[in-house]
Amino acid sequence: MKLLNKAYLRAKKIKLIIFDVDGVLTDGGLYFSDEGIELKRFNSLDGLGIKLLKKNGVEPAVISARDTPNVAHRMKNLGIEHFYQGQNDKLIAFNQLLKKLAIEADQVSYVGDDIIDLPVMRNIGLPIAVANAHELVKDNACLITEKRGGHGAVREVCDFILKAQNNYDSAMSAYLV
Repeated sequence: MKLLNKAYLRAKKIKLIIFDVDGVLTDGGLYFSDEGIELKRFNSLDGLGIKLLKKNGVEPAVISARDTPNVAHRMKNLGIEHFYQGQNDKLIAFNQLLKKLAIEADQVSYVGDDIIDLPVMRNIGLPIAVANAHELVKDNACLITEKRGGHGAVREVCDFILKAQNNYDSAMSAYLV
């Protein structure tokens, strides 16, 4: 990951992490069946990383501009209670989350890939861009993942935050018996 020192210090304070969907939790491709049903490819490593963060006190949330049933299904599967779809102005959902969870913007991380994510990313403690993000998004990030969206970038971020908050070893110990 690039820009580690500043990001590591900021990651210690994170209580809420928000993910974009297309290009972050997925590879950004839009797949359609012959019947016109939209399909998305999610990464299982990312899913476990999100669950580990939640188990260690970091609340996950999703804000997406698109609105699809498969995202709602995946969020339910991951136990993500806070997800907003159809959000062309992501700041609205972001501000609702801050108020609902009673946290400050500097306690928030956001993982994005495109310019629609910038209004939130420019107002938080730890903005993160995936490796395949638009250049403007990378320019506004404190951290850029080595992996691409939908290919383990989210897990990379989850592990980074767990390490920064000194929870990585205990989170992994359950699997090393």
